[in-house]
Amino acid sequence: MFLKNKQSGDLIKVSSVEELFEPTKDSVTGSLQSGEDEHQQESFKKELLIFPSGEDLPLCWIDSEYRSKTAPE
Repeated sequence: MFLKNKQSGDLIKVSSVEELFEPTKDSVTGSLQSGEDEHQQESFKKELLIFPSGEDLPLCWIDSEYRSKTAPE
């Protein structure tokens, strides 16, 4: 799966979507997709990633407490 860095606009190829879907993890492992060379795997903070379309990641992928924040009072 490809995501985009909010700040630089660079594409990131995420290595494990399971890691992305896990809200208790604040980062994912992936590789930068720029140029023709394959880049080394590194860690990317989820809070700095968006979908290539510009949409934010779902809150349930980022925040393990999302249910308590969105529950009606």
